[in-house]
Amino acid sequence: MFVSELSIVPKYFEFDMMGIIYHAHYLGWFEAGRTKLIEDLGFRYFDMEQAGYISPVQEMKIEYKRGIRYGEEVLLRTWIKENGGVKTEYGYKVLNGDGTLCVEGSSTHYVVRRDDFRPVQFKKVFPEWHAAFDRAKAD
Repeated sequence: MFVSELSIVPKYFEFDMMGIIYHAHYLGWFEAGRTKLIEDLGFRYFDMEQAGYISPVQEMKIEYKRGIRYGEEVLLRTWIKENGGVKTEYGYKVLNGDGTLCVEGSSTHYVVRRDDFRPVQFKKVFPEWHAAFDRAKAD
């Protein structure tokens, strides 16, 4: 299984009044991790958009285990959990600088035509991506 890693330096505005990351910011981090994973596999999401397709979120799951406090380092790990013909599920783990698991989650995405939002078969429209995702997928 291929795991992409992204170091994140939390910004002051991402913290709430309790001094921990506001929960909604993890969703943006997940998207950054997904984008980096795609790039690590040799592709660019921009190229998908230029071809007239997008990959919207169908479902997000997130489990908060421990808050990340101001000043802590963050490591986001992203991988492909499932890669079907139409949808892809990504997995995420957010660790602090001590390696403690703070958040884990997943997101499911479909590939759709940008002009009418109709789903397409990922493996037919982007066969090279699909094959690379299959190779990288968790067993």
